[in-house]
Amino acid sequence: MTSRYQHSVVLCTAGYDHTIKFWEAPAGKCYRTINFADSQVNQLAITPDKQYLAAVGNCHARLFDVMKDVAVPVRTFNGHSGNVTAVGFQKDRKWMFTGSEDGTLKIWDMRQRSGFQRSYPSKAAINTAVLHPNQGEIISGDEDGNIRVWDLTANACSYELVPDGKCAIRSITIAPDASLVMAANNRGTCFIWKLNEGQGGNVFQPLHKIEAHDTYCLKALISPDVKYLATTSADKTIKIWNISKKFELEKTLVGHQRWVWDCCFSADSQYLVSASSDMTSKLWKLSNGGILMEYKGHQKAVTCVALNDNN
Repeated sequence: MTSRYQHSVVLCTAGYDHTIKFWEAPAGKCYRTINFADSQVNQLAITPDKQYLAAVGNCHARLFDVMKDVAVPVRTFNGHSGNVTAVGFQKDRKWMFTGSEDGTLKIWDMRQRSGFQRSYPSKAAINTAVLHPNQGEIISGDEDGNIRVWDLTANACSYELVPDGKCAIRSITIAPDASLVMAANNRGTCFIWKLNEGQGGNVFQPLHKIEAHDTYCLKALISPDVKYLATTSADKTIKIWNISKKFELEKTLVGHQRWVWDCCFSADSQYLVSASSDMTSKLWKLSNGGILMEYKGHQKAVTCVALNDNN
């Protein structure tokens, strides 16, 4: 049975109240709540075709049908032994990847019902992982300050660097055109590299460094049009940096009362949705820095948000 909830915009939030909420983005109305029974939710990811939502928590990942109003997951992925902190999909939904505090990165074949197909040891708790636009590499950042590139064809780590000693890498983002990679750490520093093709794959060429926040930088994200970098922080703010102007601070978005954990750009890069410990998510218009909508309903910290408004 196909549900009536066939929204062109899929907006979801989740966090420490063990629920996932689906929102009508323009109206601010929650139209569906799913209980994530035995864990907080650490991250959300929507498949490119808007069919499924992945939610990850303590030790496992679950896949939910976006189009059907069913609370039971389509599939549960078991295999991690620690908090799962990162999740994402291959563009054609052939496989999913997860990263965990158990120190492993795992690949799950979406066409098979059995466990993970590959597992890569990172030696330290993984805090963040992103898929390269070439669909053949995953870049991870861990608690010990390591950034590693995992080559899925060679089935091995092809590159690693440590930008700031043992300072934990909190978030990594890669430009959709694969021109830039950025990493944010617990000091609030953002490191930016230009990605160059080398003999053995991608080479990180240092480009810039921003002292973005005075405390933890929790999320860094490059906009789809590669014009802006958004950073969120424990200092309760979101900062928007202009990439073409040598990462000049464009504006600071103020309105959250507690830590801002996560953010997502709209497909046209004109809007941003944020998630905060103040139990709200907010929709921001980036041209003027104003709050257009507030999404209220969670009973505890909102730690993650996912948005897919592609045509």
